[in-house]
Amino acid sequence: MERRAFLTKAGVGAVSTVAASTLAAPAIAQTQPAIQWRLASSFPKSTDILVGTSEMIAKRVSEATDGKFQIRVHAAGEIVPGLQVLDAVQNGTVQCGHTCGYYYVGKDPTFAFDTAIPFGPNARQQNAWYQYGGGQEVMRTFFAKHGIVQFPAGNTGAQMGGWYRKEIKSLADFNGLKIRIAGITGQIMAKLGAAPTQIAGSDIYPALEKGTIDAVEFVGPYDDEKLGFVQVAKYYYYPGWWEGGPQVSLYINQKEWDALPKSYQAILTAACAEANSAMTARYDAENAKALKRLVAKGALLRPYPRDLMEAAHKIAYELYDDIAKTNPDFKAVYDSWKPFLDEVQLWFRVAELPYDNFMQSAGRGK
Repeated sequence: MERRAFLTKAGVGAVSTVAASTLAAPAIAQTQPAIQWRLASSFPKSTDILVGTSEMIAKRVSEATDGKFQIRVHAAGEIVPGLQVLDAVQNGTVQCGHTCGYYYVGKDPTFAFDTAIPFGPNARQQNAWYQYGGGQEVMRTFFAKHGIVQFPAGNTGAQMGGWYRKEIKSLADFNGLKIRIAGITGQIMAKLGAAPTQIAGSDIYPALEKGTIDAVEFVGPYDDEKLGFVQVAKYYYYPGWWEGGPQVSLYINQKEWDALPKSYQAILTAACAEANSAMTARYDAENAKALKRLVAKGALLRPYPRDLMEAAHKIAYELYDDIAKTNPDFKAVYDSWKPFLDEVQLWFRVAELPYDNFMQSAGRGK
């Protein structure tokens, strides 16, 4: 009898423990609020890596919160035009946006550091500056003035120099050239003699096809192939000296961020970090294959003339010095960015660059 009583009590206890643990999980989950956000992207649906990175962030956040925190992704034009994402986040039209800071240099050239400025760091160096070189601190201070919390959420790696209807043989060929270009690079292009204009990604092809512009830069082979530029411009230039490691960021309305539970903030932070790494990896995997296909379709690869790049480099750093004299926010970021870039380049010159150069030359011999 005592044995049966013990087993009965033990069995009841075990069942009670299982029941308690089963009931506890929903009770804990119920303490977190159900939140629905909208994300506005600056990119068209056809750029599936860029838009797909936004979707990756939303998916990770939903999975980690058991569906409690939902972010619905909208491609460029679905809520606001691609170049108005910053405004939409600031005014609360959407809670967050996936975009590039250099689209907004008309508001303040300091925004460009969030993506890339000409002759700046590559993707690894950009990440190093942001994470361990003081970049995040100075950029967060700047974005706070605009009611934004910013997270690195992607990097394309070094981009191509764009598509041209006519061959560029020297700096003189830039005179009067109508080119779609974003950010501070437009000011440099103007000093080189070109006529820069900024056009959202979804509007580029029609402008190039109609001759509204003579040349266009966008991202690289994978995206450029999807947008069909090779059909209307054959000369494909490299490198994109204005985008050595362009970062794509998630902008979050400050009030919306502050209202999130701390656990949701941590989850969204981690999702952005994953996206930041994943975008670069996917572009590296896809661009080589896409480049081969573009060449097969008639793309003519050309390097930028040396005299053009040297002139652009000189103009760029003179421009940065001039902006820093009159813009305290730009100067604060530049004073962090430039010394770090100079220092990290020392390391890359010693090991990374010689290794890459050898591997390229060794590969050609096979």
